[in-house]
Order: sequence, then structure tokens, then C-alpha cells
Amino acid sequence: MKYFVKIVLTLVFCIYLIVITNQILFKYGVPSEVFSHFKDESWHAYNFIPFKTIIYYLFIADINLNIRIMNLGGNIIGFIPFGLILPFLLKKFMNFKMLLIAVFSFSFTYEAFQFICNLGSFDIDDLILNTFGGALGYLPIKLVHIINSRKHKQENEVSFK
Repeated sequence: MKYFVKIVLTLVFCIYLIVITNQILFKYGVPSEVFSHFKDESWHAYNFIPFKTIIYYLFIADINLNIRIMNLGGNIIGFIPFGLILPFLLKKFMNFKMLLIAVFSFSFTYEAFQFICNLGSFDIDDLILNTFGGALGYLPIKLVHIINSRKHKQENEVSFK
């Protein structure tokens, strides 16, 4: 049964990677259209100042609330599955610190690729929000672990009495 679950999780994770790649890198169209569009233009947006975009969307921007939610919430929600599934596929990512490094690295790869290839904008706030999303995905795993540890501890205390 464990083997079957691992296969299913691997397939789900692969589908997730395809979807997230499509959403991040090809949100403006298929690769050939994107490259032809940006080849002639010198469009290279970036933000290297932490929380600049987040503060702008939350407090300053005079833009539709749906756009704000899609931008900020989408960056968080989009990486929750990464933090939830990866620890079950590779045990070393059950360690929270290792998981955060993996989520950050994965997100950084997308941001760098967007910047280098002119496929979008590099935004340090996306890294922050994506990493936060991965951490939120890990939260249920940690809560179950804490509950099971306490339950196991109580069972041991009862058996020693």
C-alpha cells in the first residue's frame, strides 16, 4: 500500500510541477509566442527590495481587489502543494529547514529564469510569498507529528504506571 501511495503522490507532484510551471513561466502564452513578444521589447521588470510589492498591493495600489488577491494569494497558494507533498516523497524534506531551502530554491529558479529569459518579472516578494506558501503546506504535517508524539507519550506514560 505504501508503494502505491508513493506512486500516486509522485504522479500528483509531477502534475503539480507542470501546472505551476505553466502558471509561472507561460502565463503570457506558449513559449514561442512569449519569446517573440519579448524579443523586440526591452521588458525587464524586477524588484530586489523585500516587501516592496507586498506593501504596494496591500496598502498603496489603486487596483482591483481581485488582482491583489490573485497576485499575493496566488503566490502563497501556488506553493502550498510543494510543501505538503515533497516531504512524503523524500524523507529529508520532513526537516522543516530542508523543506524551506527546497521551496526557496525552487521558487528562485523560476524567478531567475523569468528574469534571464524576459518571461516575466523577478520579484523578491514572490520568493517570500512562495516560501511562505511552502511552509503553510508543511504545517499540517507538523501538526499531525506533534499530535502523534503527544499521543505516543501519553500511551507510554499509561503503560509504565
